[in-house]
Amino acid sequence: MRIVMQPAGRSKKDVNQHYLDTIASPVVFDDHTDLLDPDVLLRLKQLFPEGAARMWGVVPGKKEVNVSKVKKMKPGDFVFFSGDKHLYFGGTIALMWRNEALAERLWTTDHNGSTWEYMYAISDTRGFDIPVEEIRRLLDWNPNRNIQGISILDENESGILRAYLTLDPGTAVGPPSDEEDELAAVEALEGPLDAPAVIARRREQAALKRHLLPGASGECVLCGRTLPRTFLVAAHIKKRAVCTDEEKLDFDNVAMLACTFGCDALYEHGYVTVAEGGAIQVSHLASDLPDVGSHIHHNLVGRTVTWWTAAREPYYQWHRTYTFKAAPPQ
Repeated sequence: MRIVMQPAGRSKKDVNQHYLDTIASPVVFDDHTDLLDPDVLLRLKQLFPEGAARMWGVVPGKKEVNVSKVKKMKPGDFVFFSGDKHLYFGGTIALMWRNEALAERLWTTDHNGSTWEYMYAISDTRGFDIPVEEIRRLLDWNPNRNIQGISILDENESGILRAYLTLDPGTAVGPPSDEEDELAAVEALEGPLDAPAVIARRREQAALKRHLLPGASGECVLCGRTLPRTFLVAAHIKKRAVCTDEEKLDFDNVAMLACTFGCDALYEHGYVTVAEGGAIQVSHLASDLPDVGSHIHHNLVGRTVTWWTAAREPYYQWHRTYTFKAAPPQ
């Protein structure tokens, strides 16, 4: 999964209108059967059974400067929309095709008479609020570097953002290849690939769990079920990989007990989070996964986390900003 940076500043009137027309309001396929290639239409309906999808496009650019960049993009890549010095929206590219007539109908043309004919449909969309300066710091960019023109990050930079923001493969595209799975697993590892680092982390995790769970059983912070210690883990509220050494040792606040019956994974992958005050929030994307949504509805909806405190709020706030799959901005 590569990361695509798509400049789209909504402070510009025409960009904002395009966003409202085809992102905030998904494009209904049956409204454009006269212009959609039958094979593209069939594939869209297979990927999006509800009959509509969020769409965007890229102009060829002067001397077709963008064409070579578009050719590097592929379904399964994650695209970030950026504007006004923030990343504000993102999702998985589910399908790509070229259609000048449809692009002109949806978005007309730019001041050069070109249209955004290199089109793509986006699945698993979510909102973000991440300053570009944070991306510069993470990727060790020049302090003055901005996102200008569509660009595709290399594997190293893509891997850093995937791990930092817990970017999962989209549900509307096929699974990654075995090779991609292996690369993602390696990139997700923290620290040196040697035994002392692994042993140190395991000892830290064991000490953290003993601190949170001194007895034979305990309560899952999220679902509230009392379970034997075998089925509970010491889950970091803020991703451990980005915690400072001081935060990693803040055993009273940096972690919580979460059960292995779903709560740990749901939190880790951003389908649920904890709001300020303790109320559990559920991602809009949970409804796209019926069994996941059903589990959340029966076990988590309406619950308030009593583990929440003001001292733990900064860790929960980090999770809400960088991991939780928030709804796209409207």
